[in-house]
Amino acid sequence: MIRIKLDVVMAQRKISLNKLSELVGITAANLSILKNEKGKAVRFSTLDALCKALDCQPGDLMEYIEDESNGKTEQYIEE
Repeated sequence: MIRIKLDVVMAQRKISLNKLSELVGITAANLSILKNEKGKAVRFSTLDALCKALDCQPGDLMEYIEDESNGKTEQYIEE
């Protein structure tokens, strides 16, 4: 699973949701979805704008957390 750490980076940079929204050019509501880890996807253009506004790398905003399924990736095989 990929975890979005926007809340952590925002706290480190001491930037509000509204200020970041202005800098990035997306609504505070959409930014809040990312911040609260409710989003299902992030556009590269949004990720790029976040990295520019927060002066960070994509890896600062995301982390991989292994699923609880014994560390094995499910494989789908076409028959």
